[in-house]
Amino acid sequence: MAVRLNLDAQEDESSIDMTPMLDIVFIMLIFFIVTTTFVRDAGVEINRPQAQSAEPVDAQGARIAITAEGEIWLDKQQLDVRMVRPALERLRADEPSLGILIQADEDASTGLLIEVLDIINLMGIEQVAVATREDS
Repeated sequence: MAVRLNLDAQEDESSIDMTPMLDIVFIMLIFFIVTTTFVRDAGVEINRPQAQSAEPVDAQGARIAITAEGEIWLDKQQLDVRMVRPALERLRADEPSLGILIQADEDASTGLLIEVLDIINLMGIEQVAVATREDS
């Protein structure tokens, strides 16, 4: 008695279903997108002043740059000092625990830096740092 095996039928049954793995990958992708904190770059190069007490800080949130020419930059947009508060309020609506990193040029006006710091303090933002570089 001869027995015939159907090898084509066995090959079709042994395929791997990739759908559950793709579902898991997409769920992980969504999780990482939702939990990622985006850093808002100022958009201009700043020559930061040196400080012997400089410490590395985890820069999360928004970065405000003050140039030597007296320009204020936030999210790669130049702002007038009167527009700093409304711009920060919009950012704070999206992220209530907003942190601010101020990057002031070493030749920038101290008065302008104090104005920006005063606006941030009046808004009640507690996580504020001024960027410096280590003394070499």
